[in-house]
Amino acid sequence: MHRPLPDDPMIRSLIAQAKRARLSRRTMLAGTGAGATALALAACSAGPEELRPAEDQSDTDKTLNWANWPFYIDEDDEGNYPTLERFQEETGIEVNYLIDVDDNNSYFAKVRDQLALGQDIGADTVCLTDWMVGRFINLGYTQELDKANIPNAENLVEGLRNPSFDPGRARSLPWQSGFAGIAYNTEKTGEVRSVSDLWRPDLAGRVGVLSEMRDTIGVIMIENGVDISSDFSAEDFTAALDIFREKVESGQIRNVRGNAYTEDLVNEDTLAAICWSGDITLLNYEAGYEKWKFVIPEAGGTLWSDNFLIPIGSPRKKNAETLINFYYQPDVAAEVAAWVNYITPVEGAYEAAIEIDPELAENQLIFPNAETLSKVKIFRGLSAQEENEFQSAFQSVLLGS
Repeated sequence: MHRPLPDDPMIRSLIAQAKRARLSRRTMLAGTGAGATALALAACSAGPEELRPAEDQSDTDKTLNWANWPFYIDEDDEGNYPTLERFQEETGIEVNYLIDVDDNNSYFAKVRDQLALGQDIGADTVCLTDWMVGRFINLGYTQELDKANIPNAENLVEGLRNPSFDPGRARSLPWQSGFAGIAYNTEKTGEVRSVSDLWRPDLAGRVGVLSEMRDTIGVIMIENGVDISSDFSAEDFTAALDIFREKVESGQIRNVRGNAYTEDLVNEDTLAAICWSGDITLLNYEAGYEKWKFVIPEAGGTLWSDNFLIPIGSPRKKNAETLINFYYQPDVAAEVAAWVNYITPVEGAYEAAIEIDPELAENQLIFPNAETLSKVKIFRGLSAQEENEFQSAFQSVLLGS
């Protein structure tokens, strides 16, 4: 339910902080190397175990443990979280905010044994990326959300309401989202509008791509005319992988990077790259002008989300749902999005953002309109067999480069 945005100097201060140079949360997703890939493959399972949700003690236990990524919530100069403090004041629920997630696979490795036994993992809600949420759901490691406790879930934007890994959003709700697309140095190269443009002779040896398989191979598949949100085939994946392999082996692609791909753009080792939207917003702020242009490729880009879920062993389910409901208020969502520079999944946050920073509200990388969202697709959930095969094939290119 929308409430008028308070005319609070603290909020305006947060907007200024949001525009400072900050370590991007999304750049921590990749660069995990062969060890993490092997871990991901080993973690796959044939199907869910029969687990029973923990008994909910929320009515008598007014506490909550929330696990999230670094630099992924609004924060003031003293290291406090203003929206979270507001939540605690309004609800009386004391929140222990845990910066526990530095990688999807490593987090899963840490908690999977407890999850398999239906035990409390020390987090009543955790925010993980689409494909990892799909794994949790497939393995039976999540609790079904009680939407009666989350009426603001009605504010979820239409395009995120029915992902293949969680039809109807029965067990997850997005926290923040972002695009994978293309960025290019506006001072050093001409306009880059498609994945095919990355293979131009003038960009030979100056192209970077992401070591996140779903984004790099995803945009190449889209360029090939494949709907990555649908039931595409192994042949569709292999065709894109063959292009990727050829461009790596020929030297057209200079680097396949995780955390450091933005450094390659800054030092101009690469002049164009498959990249994440929020990082380019940050780089341009550091530069003081739009030195790099982010574009969703003409054929389309990928859309990923990090999502709230409630682990099977959480004994404070209703408290977690109350928290999720709070962050689905448009004014709260706008405040968070302004700080983290990623896409809010909350309808109405755009109108709320206009009241604090009209320029920020018009940034399509933070508050995309329906036309922008129509250009991107969510990479569909993979079966355990597909996860093994696709990740192994992708990794083989990286190891051979």
